[in-house]
Amino acid sequence: MHRILFVCHGNICRSTMAQFVMEDLVRRAGRGAEFTIDSAATSTEELGNPPHPGTVRVLNRAGIPVGAHHSRQIRHDEYDDWDLIVYMDAENARGLKRILKDDPAGKCRPLLSFAGENRDVADPWYTGDFDATYRDVLAGCEGLLEQL
Repeated sequence: MHRILFVCHGNICRSTMAQFVMEDLVRRAGRGAEFTIDSAATSTEELGNPPHPGTVRVLNRAGIPVGAHHSRQIRHDEYDDWDLIVYMDAENARGLKRILKDDPAGKCRPLLSFAGENRDVADPWYTGDFDATYRDVLAGCEGLLEQL
């Protein structure tokens, strides 16, 4: 079983998008039973909120199911629950360090590292470009699935 948690600042745009993209990829690959996938925030700003309408729109256009979701914050005590904690940008890495305190097993990794890139997934909250975010998320999730 592969247990993956995707993390971004508010858990309504990028990490939620990555959760649903990865769930769709593993389902289409016939590997859904091998995975537990979720997403969370490093902040408390959007707690309880559903996915951003821009995220829902781009996923619907791509034919990717959007499940029931409400933003939540990652907790320190759930570190051992996950094999990978995949974050979207350097600010998320700092937030994870603040919350988790340590990453002794090296579980925290940037999403685009799985696509062979050393850059952040742009935050559509600021850019408004959910299509660019989707392309980055898809590339990272495809790379991650290939590695697993």
